[in-house]
Amino acid sequence: MPHPGPPRFLHVGESVELAPRAPDPSATYRWRVTDRPAESTATVGDGPVVHLAPDVPGTYRVELDAPDGAHEQTVRAFPDPRREARFTVAADDVDGDVRDVDHATVIGAFNDFTMGVHRAEREGDEWVLDAALPPGDHEAIFAFDDEFDPFATAETTVEGPGRPRVRLDGRREGEAVVVTATARAAPDGADPDVEFHLDDRDALAREDVTVDGDELRVPRDALPVLSRVHAVPVAGRDDSNAVRHGVADTLTIRDGDEVSFERPADAPDWVRDATIYEIFVREFAGETVDTTFEEIERRVPYIESLGVDVVWLTPVLASPTRHGYHITDFFDTAADLGTREEFASLVERFHEADIRVVFDLVVNHTSRDHPAFQLHRAGVPEYADRYERVPADRDASDVDWAGDDAPGHYFTWTQIPNVNYDSLAVREWMLDVVDEWAPVVDGFRCDVAWGVPHGFWKEVRERLKARDDDFLLLDETVPRDADFRENEFDVHYDTDLYDALRDVGTGDAPASALFDALEDSPRVGYPDEAVHMRYVENHDEDRYATECDEGTLRPAAAATFTLPGAPMIYYGQERGVPEQRGTMRWHDGDASLTEFHRRLVELRNDRPALRAAGVERVACDVHAGDPGRVVAYERTGDDERLVVVLNFGAEPATVTPERAVDSRDLLAGADASAGERADAVRVRDAVVLRAR
Repeated sequence: MPHPGPPRFLHVGESVELAPRAPDPSATYRWRVTDRPAESTATVGDGPVVHLAPDVPGTYRVELDAPDGAHEQTVRAFPDPRREARFTVAADDVDGDVRDVDHATVIGAFNDFTMGVHRAEREGDEWVLDAALPPGDHEAIFAFDDEFDPFATAETTVEGPGRPRVRLDGRREGEAVVVTATARAAPDGADPDVEFHLDDRDALAREDVTVDGDELRVPRDALPVLSRVHAVPVAGRDDSNAVRHGVADTLTIRDGDEVSFERPADAPDWVRDATIYEIFVREFAGETVDTTFEEIERRVPYIESLGVDVVWLTPVLASPTRHGYHITDFFDTAADLGTREEFASLVERFHEADIRVVFDLVVNHTSRDHPAFQLHRAGVPEYADRYERVPADRDASDVDWAGDDAPGHYFTWTQIPNVNYDSLAVREWMLDVVDEWAPVVDGFRCDVAWGVPHGFWKEVRERLKARDDDFLLLDETVPRDADFRENEFDVHYDTDLYDALRDVGTGDAPASALFDALEDSPRVGYPDEAVHMRYVENHDEDRYATECDEGTLRPAAAATFTLPGAPMIYYGQERGVPEQRGTMRWHDGDASLTEFHRRLVELRNDRPALRAAGVERVACDVHAGDPGRVVAYERTGDDERLVVVLNFGAEPATVTPERAVDSRDLLAGADASAGERADAVRVRDAVVLRAR
C-alpha cells in the first residue's frame, strides 16, 4: 500500500523527504501538515513527494491522501546540534598556482557533495570556509577548477558529544508484552533517555501502551497481529544545553498462537561470519582473453580455493564504460560480458561452491547516454521530471557542458546525471530495477547510497526482506553515516579503519591508530549490532601496496581479518596487482601473498574468537623493531582467547605481550619464539597466538 512508512527522526536544520510507497505515477497524492509545534510555521509542498524542514524541535504529524485513503506519518525533530566551524587551507599548501583564482568551490558531506553551493574565499595567505557542522571530525575538498586540479583538503573538528545508541528487546510477561530499551551513552556523551514511538501503519493504540522509563508495556489482548515499536536515544551534555539523538531501533511484535519478536534492522546471521571478495569484472580474466560471464565461471574454483563466502561483482549491466557504473540499460546485462542466461549460469556456479553473489546496484544516476536522459534533454514531456535540476545557486561554470538547465550531479561527474527521486516515475522505475535483479542474486551493494533518499532505502529494505530475510544490503556511504543503519542496510563501509590503515601504512600514524578508528563507530552512532566491512582497498582506491610502505600490506590485511566485522578482499590484492583497476595477475602473481590471504580466511573461519564482538588492547614490550609500528589486541570467544600482534615496521619485531601467550603462531602454523628471550615472539608482519 502507499503508506509512506515508519516514523522519521531528524534534527532542526535538516529536511526529510516523504513519499508514497509502491507509487502509481498516474495517481493523485496530496500531503498536508496536520499537527506541529505551536512555534512552527513549517509546511510541505503540493507534489506527490514532499520535503518537510522542521523549524523548531517537536513532533510533527503529516497526512497523505492517496487513492486508497488517508495515511498518517510522524516526524520527530530534535534540537539542531550544529555549531559554526571553519575550514582553512594555507595558500602555500595548494598543489598548483592559484594566484589568479578568486574563489574555490568546496565539496563535502555538509553540502551534499555538490560543487559551487559553498565557496571558499581568500583571506590573506589562507582560503577559508565557514559552515554549520555537528560535533565530530569533518573534511572538505577545496577545488580551484572544475577538474580538481589544483585542489586541497582541509579538516576541522567540532567539539561535542557523539551520538547515543539504543537496542530494543521484547519478552512475554504474564498477559503483557514488555519492550525494553537498553540505551548507551556516546563515548564522550551523557547518559541518554529513550523516546518510544509507535508505527503509524499499525493498529496498536497509543492509549493501550504504558511507558515507564526504558520499558514499554502492552496488554496482550490489545495487541494486533503486527506491531512495530521504535525507540530513539536522546542525550544532552553536562556542560551545555545541547542535545543529540541517536539512530532509532525497531522491534517487530507478532501475535499469533505465540508472541514473537523480531529485530528488522539487524543483519542476517550468516553475514557476521562472511568474507567478501570484490571482482572488478572486466579485468578479472587476465591479459589474453576478454572477461565474460563464462570466463569468470571457469575461474570459480580459484575463488572457491580462497575460502570466501561472498562475491561482489562490479556492475554487469549495459554501459559504455569499462567500470560499468554509467548504466544505459538497467534491465539487461552488458553485451560484451554475456547474456542474462550466462549470468544466471555464473550465479548458479557460485551457489554450487557455497558462495553468495552480490550485485552492484546503481540507482543514484544513469549514464548520459541512457535513452531516458536523452529524451529528458530533448524535452519529451513524460521524461521532464526524471532527472534533478541544477541548484539555482550553483556556480555557473559548472554547467557549461549543458547550459543553465543542466541536471544535478555530484563532484565532476557530468556524465552521470542524478535521477530525481521527487518523481514517482523514477521511484517506480528504480523499484522495478530492484525487483528485476533481487530474485537472481543474494544481495545488493548499493552504489552512491548516500545520494539516494533514506525513505527509498527503507522501502527497498522492507520490500526485499519480506521475500528473503537473508538478502544482503551493503551500503556505499562515504564518509560514514550511521543513519543508514536505521532499517536500511545490513553492512556498512568502514572508511575510518580504511583511512587509519592507510595512515599507518604510509607512516603518518602509529599502529595504535587502529584503536582510534574502531572507537569512531560508537562515537558516530553505530550500535554494537552493526556490521562493518573492513577493507584495505577497492575499485575506487589506489592499491595499498602501491601507495603504502613496502611490507605493510600483510599486517593491514591481517587487521581486517582479525578485527570484528566482515573482511573484504579486492581482486588482485592477494596476487600483487599494482594498479587500482589492473588486469588480474594469473601467470605472474605473488603466490606467497595469495597463500597468506588463504591462511587469513581459513584462520578466521576456524576461530570463532576472531569473528566475535569486542577488542581489548594488549600492551607489548618491543625489544627489537619500531615500537610505534607494533600493535596488539586480544580477541575472545566462548572457549578461547587469542592475541593478535601486527608489525608494520620495515624489520621484524621481537615482542613480549603483557598477556601470557603460547609461542605457536596459528596464522603461519609455526613456532614464533624469538629464541633469545623465552617470553618473546618474533613478528615479521602478523602473528595470532593463544592466550594462556
